[in-house]
Amino acid sequence: MTRALLIVDVQNDFTEGGALAVAGGDAVATGISALLREHAGEYDVVIASRDWHDADSDNGGHFAADPDFVDTWPAHCVAGTTGAEYDPLLETGAITHHVRKGQGEPAYSMFEGVTETGETVAEILSAHGVLTADVVGIATDHCVRASAADAIAHGVHVRIRTGLIAGVGAESSAAALAELAHAGAELIDGAA
Repeated sequence: MTRALLIVDVQNDFTEGGALAVAGGDAVATGISALLREHAGEYDVVIASRDWHDADSDNGGHFAADPDFVDTWPAHCVAGTTGAEYDPLLETGAITHHVRKGQGEPAYSMFEGVTETGETVAEILSAHGVLTADVVGIATDHCVRASAADAIAHGVHVRIRTGLIAGVGAESSAAALAELAHAGAELIDGAA
């Protein structure tokens, strides 16, 4: 059975000290690095996504001076800035595919992004015959939820490693996990 690890948006702007910091983001980065050190060989592909927003636009209304934190946000993860880079606690050596999303438009799911050569996540998963994917990253109630939902829609059995995710809000994160479980995702306790 071909397996993938999907690492969602473990970036400086989403971890402690970032423009849209999520509590526990650094711990998620550290935990994913430990998972990769111990279990990278169990995954046929390791795909990591990053928000990669344009500096010179509102990115399709995604950026706003007075954000509502639902559909509009302060500027974050601007292409080429430190905020858009992976958190330094995330060891990236085992990542096989790097995906950038939100280039000039709102994007939550990693399935909306592409690699530097133009491959989509759906194409990568299909090409490798991926049947199961573990999903980790930030934020549970936004981009993790959207990415996991799209993986399920792609026909992949999704396992969410609940020890390796962090969300913006406790209630919205619980609701996102309940929604994903109802859709068929398996919630795996712990980090490894």
